[in-house]
Amino acid sequence: MMQTNWTIDDWQQAYDRGDCQLTDLIDYVAQINNDNNAWIAIATEQQLHEQIKVISAQKSADLPLYGIPFGVKDNIDVAGFDTTAACPASLYVAEKDAYVVAKLKAAGAIVIGKTNLDQFATGLVGTRSPHGAVSNSFDAKYISGGSSSGSAISVANGVVPFALGTDTAGSGRVPAGHNNIVGLKPTKGWLSTTGLIPACQLHDVISIFALTIKEAWQVASIMQGYDEQDSYSRTHPKTAPVAFSLGRVAIPNSLEFYGDNHSTQAFEQAIERLEKLGYDVCPIDFDVFDELADALYNDSWVSERAFAIDNRVNRDALLPITRQIISQADNYSAVDAMAAEYSRAKLSRRIDQIMTQFDALMVPTAPTIYTIEELEADPLSKNSHMGAYTNFVNLADLSALALPNVIAEDGLPRGVTFIAKAWHDEALANFGHRWQLALDIPLGTSNQSYQSISSTESSALIPLQDTPNINSSIKLAVVGAHLSGMPLNYQLTDRGGVLAQKTQTADGYKLFALSGSTPAKPGLQCHIEGSAIEVEVWHIPTARFGEIVNEVPAPLGIGNVELSDGSWVNSFICEGYVFEPEFNGGTDITEFGGWRAYIATLNS
Repeated sequence: MMQTNWTIDDWQQAYDRGDCQLTDLIDYVAQINNDNNAWIAIATEQQLHEQIKVISAQKSADLPLYGIPFGVKDNIDVAGFDTTAACPASLYVAEKDAYVVAKLKAAGAIVIGKTNLDQFATGLVGTRSPHGAVSNSFDAKYISGGSSSGSAISVANGVVPFALGTDTAGSGRVPAGHNNIVGLKPTKGWLSTTGLIPACQLHDVISIFALTIKEAWQVASIMQGYDEQDSYSRTHPKTAPVAFSLGRVAIPNSLEFYGDNHSTQAFEQAIERLEKLGYDVCPIDFDVFDELADALYNDSWVSERAFAIDNRVNRDALLPITRQIISQADNYSAVDAMAAEYSRAKLSRRIDQIMTQFDALMVPTAPTIYTIEELEADPLSKNSHMGAYTNFVNLADLSALALPNVIAEDGLPRGVTFIAKAWHDEALANFGHRWQLALDIPLGTSNQSYQSISSTESSALIPLQDTPNINSSIKLAVVGAHLSGMPLNYQLTDRGGVLAQKTQTADGYKLFALSGSTPAKPGLQCHIEGSAIEVEVWHIPTARFGEIVNEVPAPLGIGNVELSDGSWVNSFICEGYVFEPEFNGGTDITEFGGWRAYIATLNS
């Protein structure tokens, strides 16, 4: 029987055990309760059958998201579903899937509905929809956050393990913070926006909500890729870092929580946790970030929203609040638009210079939270409060990751967001893995914890690294002086390497302590009489891998080694000639099972 609050992994295990079948999704979807207004349209039996038919014709082992249900924000096209952007007058039936939806469906995922949103993605509160305000998953009196409100709630309440949102000013982050889930806001251009009704096309991204960073990243790795049909699609650079390397995280030197003591205390707890994880927390002047954030709605950038909406529907068909916002565009000229872009570029350059000094910037995902009644009494200013720490991010071409932080004494979540330079998505995700491991709160509204479903042996997100289309890192197995805590480990960490896995080789390897090497090093050799040897698998940024290879002294080299799970990775190996009798190159230490165990005997 299918259940709510299942992660992707839970769904996969249920299918593997035979506890449920694809056709069980029909009854599961029919029982969805929409009291919180999360859904604009729930998939019909026919729409589900059509997707199930395609998946059933394939092997489940070939589909990484076999039978996984997900929701799609209703400004993103799904073939055969209505797309409305929460404006009935703009309704059309999508003829084809958005680029990223097509990728997810090709991986076996099943769309079970279109989720509610602030009309035309214009808002950060989740109340600006003709389909009703979307209520918070922890307390229905409070806002869900928006504009990707329905997608966030469907994940937080466990109806789906992941859902797609969008993010221009914070729509993929604010609802994550208000509902205790992960919101992955990718670098602009990494995930295609083909098939998305734009809000501000220059700055829109499609975002991902999930209960865990591990699964958000798994989904992103499937969605990602250059799309020649998307004018703003970009190629992922091979120089992108895979981990934080500076040990410094910035925070604003002055924060506004609008009198919310719970939010103040929550951020103080986040600072303490960050310091416990070993990072220096550095207050910085935030004026330039505030200046850029203010420009998004208080400058001619609002003209982009007007352009996108006016090309689709008459303004009379809009909600009054939506019409009021985009009508501000009428006050700006083409000259104003150029001035705004020049200002954006100048401020973004200053922000980039600041961000270069830190691994990331940590901010409250939102400074406070309001009841739906409070929001409706003052819709403009309270909406603007939600964007205090989100509005500048896309304008400055930054990546961001909204993460759970605490459940405050008022029973409501308070999240934090880590912001980094463009293309630092993988480094943010690997840090997010460590962050979630350090939390002692459940996932969404469930009773599950991140620790119970994640390995503590790894500081990296292994499923992501195994994705063949992401070329930002190379797997390298290390066996001796490059192991964690060993003398040459810095050669990996200084280049942004991140530990992904502690494991063993397959049987059939011998390990030798090399004679005369400084610092002491072993040599790994394939041998018919060998055994399994302890190794660590690290992920090295592709652009830095050659530097490591260049430092490898003879008789060592880089080759391929089989791991215990049958996979093959790059690895340190040793030339066979060294072990010929005339060279006396080393001592067989295979019996110890690894270099670390052998070194321990020397020090005992």
